[in-house]
Amino acid sequence: MNIRKGLVIILTLIIAFSLIGCGEKKVEKQKLKIFHAGSLTIPFKQLEDAFEKENPNIDVLREAAGSRKCARKISELNKKADIMASADYSVIEKLLMPEYADWNISFVTNEMSIMYTEQSKYHKEINGDNWYKILLRDDVSVGRSDPNADPCGYRTLLVWQLADKYYTDVNNLDKKLKSKDNQYVRPAEVDLLSLLETGELDYLFIYRSVAQQHKMGDQKHDIEYVILPNKINLKTSEYSDFYKNAKVEVSGKKPGETITKTGAPMVYGITIPSNAENKELAKKFLQFLFSEKGIKIMEDNGQPFIKPPVITGKTDKVPEEIKNQISQIK
Repeated sequence: MNIRKGLVIILTLIIAFSLIGCGEKKVEKQKLKIFHAGSLTIPFKQLEDAFEKENPNIDVLREAAGSRKCARKISELNKKADIMASADYSVIEKLLMPEYADWNISFVTNEMSIMYTEQSKYHKEINGDNWYKILLRDDVSVGRSDPNADPCGYRTLLVWQLADKYYTDVNNLDKKLKSKDNQYVRPAEVDLLSLLETGELDYLFIYRSVAQQHKMGDQKHDIEYVILPNKINLKTSEYSDFYKNAKVEVSGKKPGETITKTGAPMVYGITIPSNAENKELAKKFLQFLFSEKGIKIMEDNGQPFIKPPVITGKTDKVPEEIKNQISQIK
């Protein structure tokens, strides 16, 4: 009799635990896929963490690469993203609109700078006035990203052309810089950070925001950066006319086609591609980006917000909630 009771108790416990296990089955999170420029990696990671904290049922999946490469994933490889954020708003307009995107929102700015460490040759001498003299020395290595893959690459070349016009004590500055950097050209500027960190590379042309973020981070070596004159750093609309003196040819939508990139103030763009699978989630993330929390994250990472952000393309296709929120940013 006692044995029979014991068996009944054991079976009852087994069934109870089985039911509890079924009740605790995890609910699969909704996926939000974002393609974004490499220079947005740190602020977008912070946006992801803050957004997921407020929306625990959403899992943000980010893919960072050169902006033009991100666009080509959508237009040429038919990959689907719910959000595309570019370091150059015109990448969205030239490579994605109108076939793969209806609209574009210009939302933050940046500027070019030169990053280095305490290992870099002549690091104690370089400054915003003599940087080009230091970089032209034979024993100094200089890195930049590929202009056909990454806006930072063609912006570097634009800066060099502007510097050639700005400084009067050296001739063909842009050509001299370009002739010595062939060994250190990579698809994205962030690909060169490890070379800078190990001391293989002395100086890297990179966005000031990225330099600032790494200077604040926990790095093996001290990060420093040169602030370039506003007349050549592509920072401000005050010198828009002067920036137009520089032009660079990059690859276009199709093989053999080219696009002319003309010097202009740096403006980042963001959109929800037409083939996005989770447009409602994307809309929710953009609303968070354009909130006080989102704006603070971007500006704390060295990327000032455009106030208000500027919408181009088919404005009637932009969700009303986003348009209303943008109009309140001042």
